[in-house]
Amino acid sequence: MPKILVTGGCGYIGSHTIVDLINHDFSVVSLDNLLNSNESSLEGVALITGKKVQNYRTDLCDLEGVRQVFLDHPDIQGVIHFAALKLVGESVEKPLLYYRNNVVGLLNLLDCMQEAGVPHLIFSSSCSVYGNANELPVTESTPRKEAESPYARTKQIGEDILQDLTNVDPRINAILLRYFNPAGAHESARIGEDPSNPPTNLVPVITETAAGKRQELVVFGNDYPTRDGSNVRDYIHVMDLANAHTKALQYLLEKRNTARCEIFNLGIGEGVTVLEAIQAFERVTGKKLNYRIGPRRPGDVVAIYANLDKATRLLGWTPQRNIDDIMRTAWAWEQVRSAR
Repeated sequence: MPKILVTGGCGYIGSHTIVDLINHDFSVVSLDNLLNSNESSLEGVALITGKKVQNYRTDLCDLEGVRQVFLDHPDIQGVIHFAALKLVGESVEKPLLYYRNNVVGLLNLLDCMQEAGVPHLIFSSSCSVYGNANELPVTESTPRKEAESPYARTKQIGEDILQDLTNVDPRINAILLRYFNPAGAHESARIGEDPSNPPTNLVPVITETAAGKRQELVVFGNDYPTRDGSNVRDYIHVMDLANAHTKALQYLLEKRNTARCEIFNLGIGEGVTVLEAIQAFERVTGKKLNYRIGPRRPGDVVAIYANLDKATRLLGWTPQRNIDDIMRTAWAWEQVRSAR
């Protein structure tokens, strides 16, 4: 059972990826400072998989703390790196916080990987690196454009660091996974999106509004050049996304990579507008949503969705779930959260 370190393992995508890793016979250690997550997610992981996962409550900006994790687990064979601040609006307001956390944290992680001789890294990147792309769907060769937020810029910087490092250090292999809009929850409703801070992503805001935790949902703009005036995004079910991380890790461990740093888009390849996502929720659940149109939100791109041919061809990955599955599982998870 190869041992994998998952940074941000108590978070939304991290916890679902841990489930998929365990289901594919990996051993997992988590590192998560719990700034925007809760260790209760690992209790859910244990209920789903029967495996208890150790979490280090360590901040990646604490170099000595990170080093200790590798000293405690000299058999780590790879790292999946999720841990980062990710709120677009907050990054606009607090850029230094985002640069310090996301960039310094990555540098510390890479220093420790080099010291410990850990060769494989899966980096959690984002479609935000494309900015307002000139072509849709975007492919891995679509040029990156000016970042629309400091958060997006930290992802671009992270990618550049890994490209530069793998160019000179033959011991390190990296895969940059540019994913689009993860949403939904595990089918068991034992884990899902459960941030410590109020969520800003569309789907949990929809479910919180439907559950009465919010008075209304605000659609940020209806004057974009799209089919109904609202932003277009590519919503991917979190368990499909989790499986892509497992497949990317297997790709490296089996030495199938053709370069030391490779990029893959992860989406379902279809654009869904904000208003269409609301309609999907209403259709699946039978609940009407209280929403209104508000002004545009700083940092938002107009439209983005993926071409996933490369991931299908090389990783053998294709998403199995659609927007209806996303809304159905997200609502089931919200009802569990609300009953706590």
